[in-house]
Amino acid sequence: MILLYVRWYLRYRLSSRNLRELMEERGLNICPSTIYRWVQHYGPEIQKKNY
Repeated sequence: MILLYVRWYLRYRLSSRNLRELMEERGLNICPSTIYRWVQHYGPEIQKKNY
């Protein structure tokens, strides 16, 4: 799930707030700073694979 949300964040330029709302619809309550840390950690690998 984490990688899916990071991919959405990078590909569709969704804000942390948008992602948080999507997660809340699925029963997850995640802090925007956590999303930011995920993007910092997993984002470079995802971008490397897509280019």
